[in-house]
Amino acid sequence: MNKLLEVKELTYRKNLKTILDNVNLDVDSGKIIALLGENGAGKTTLMRVIVGIAKHYQGEVLLNGDGSEVYRKANIAMTDNLKGLSDSTKIGEVEEFYQKLFSDFDSSKFEQLRSFMKLNNEMKLGQLSRGMREKLEIAVTLSREAELYLLDEPFSGIDPMARKRIINSILLWKNPDSTIIISDHFVNEITTILDEVIIVKDKKIASHLSADDIRAHGKSIEEYYESLYADEGAE
Repeated sequence: MNKLLEVKELTYRKNLKTILDNVNLDVDSGKIIALLGENGAGKTTLMRVIVGIAKHYQGEVLLNGDGSEVYRKANIAMTDNLKGLSDSTKIGEVEEFYQKLFSDFDSSKFEQLRSFMKLNNEMKLGQLSRGMREKLEIAVTLSREAELYLLDEPFSGIDPMARKRIINSILLWKNPDSTIIISDHFVNEITTILDEVIIVKDKKIASHLSADDIRAHGKSIEEYYESLYADEGAE
């Protein structure tokens, strides 16, 4: 198994507030990983630092041993809320935009995903519901031939039936050598596809275990995650 991502002694502060404090993390290739933690724990910030959007941090972030932001941005795909596109932009035009923006964007894969998500090329962004917009974000992100995919709460607005359908199909779209990290509140719904679980707490990585190791101790992933916060709730 190849070491894909290394985060070394990462500290990130914004507006004099420490959001991440001395975070260390190693991630191998070929995995599907849940990134869990309470709201405000720093999950999104960690993803933004990894992909190279959030800057001015202390520490190192390496992808395949390369620490440059240019390399990471070229090889990491992250859901981004389709920023910079107007409400009048059609889904077909979103595809064209991503083709120009990313050399690894696969239009044939996007067409498959778009069809699977039941999205029409003539739909405009301003006409999309929250759930439909999230489906589009997932489609354009997974259409890149990236080494690492960062999905930041991708299913929060999608109805339960469609959410289950999309989650169960992720393995079909994923390159065996790539890794997907999913930050999500629907822990129980993604457990069946997980290889590992990373939990962020108190500005640090509180736990990084394989899903099988958690289950071997007689707990579900959701129970294990909740147990890390149980002591706080009792105070």
